Amino acid sequence: MRFIPTRLHGIIDYIWGLLLGTAPWTLGFADNGPATYVALIFGIGAILYSLATNYEVGLLPLIPMPVHLVLDVAGGAMLAVSPWLFGFADRVFWPHLLFGLFSIAAGLMTEKDTRSPDRIASERI
Repeated sequence: MRFIPTRLHGIIDYIWGLLLGTAPWTLGFADNGPATYVALIFGIGAILYSLATNYEVGLLPLIPMPVHLVLDVAGGAMLAVSPWLFGFADRVFWPHLLFGLFSIAAGLMTEKDTRSPDRIASERI
């Protein structure tokens, strides 16, 4: 069921990217190279593709919303397994796992159409 409006999703994207990108310092794992790099890359990457998404809070409308949501789900899955994939799960895994699962959930629950539900309904009539 998709019930998160694209505008809200976009705002969450920027907050999520900022929180993930700063997590190594705020959560105390900045001394772990791979864990830090993964968090930075995914955080900055999310902000960049959000800026390039064709939705209410995007700067350059290059990426269609359905593609953005696929990136969220695929990136979230990769982020969630990254501690085990890159060998740092013995030191830190909760931030990567939780941020990844959140990204998957948000990608699956966000509307694909950037038009308002009222506008979509009126166009069907």
